Amino acid sequence: MAVIVNVQLPADLTAEFESENVSEEVARLLALELFRERKVSLGRAAELCSMPLAAFMKFSAERGVPPMTYSLDDLEADHQTIERLGL
Repeated sequence: MAVIVNVQLPADLTAEFESENVSEEVARLLALELFRERKVSLGRAAELCSMPLAAFMKFSAERGVPPMTYSLDDLEADHQTIERLGL
C-alpha cells in the first residue's frame, strides 16, 4: 500500500533538481536520506527509487552518502574470525 503525500516546494528549489519529474526526484532524495539515517537498507532504498542496486549505490555515492560501511568493529570481528580459523 502506498501513501500519497502532498508537499509544496518553492519553484526555485525544484529548478535545482536533476529530474524533470519533481515527485520522482523528491522520492529518491527521501529514500537516500532514509538510507543515510539507517532507517532502510541499501536494497530497500534502491527498491524505493525503482533503481537497480548498482545504480542506487552510484546515486548515493555521488551525493556523499557511502553505499557501504566497514567500521573498526567490523575489522576487529574479521580479525578475530581469521585468528579463530587459523588463517
